[in-house]
Amino acid sequence: MFVFPRQEWLDEFKKEINKSEDYKKSGATWEAGPITFVIKAKPEIGLNEDVAMWIDLHRGVCREAKIVSMEEGAKAPFVITGEYERWKQVLKKELEPIKGMVQGKLKLKGHLPTIVKYVKAAQDLVECTTRIPTKFLDE
Repeated sequence: MFVFPRQEWLDEFKKEINKSEDYKKSGATWEAGPITFVIKAKPEIGLNEDVAMWIDLHRGVCREAKIVSMEEGAKAPFVITGEYERWKQVLKKELEPIKGMVQGKLKLKGHLPTIVKYVKAAQDLVECTTRIPTKFLDE
């Protein structure tokens, strides 16, 4: 089991992305740069500060996946921020990330029309997370 959101979980996510034939196709033209996922702090479950997960995606491949400082994470062209519960919903396929952004459940800093063009890629990335044996901090 890999604890979300920790580096070990992120290492598994990178492996799953790079094994995914579907993502290789759906993300084949992505050259818009890295994406940072920010998981907001929730001290009552032991998540004492915000976590920034830097995912360097390029042409259907994940080149790097690491936890970075909030300052470094903010430098990505796309920063998607959400409460812990929202990210948990995404990982359990209860909330599509792009729908979540449009509905304001996840906050995007970056060019929404670019993200919207990659709905299938986003779905394939979420599919990759379902293959990671995940332990959530609140379970």
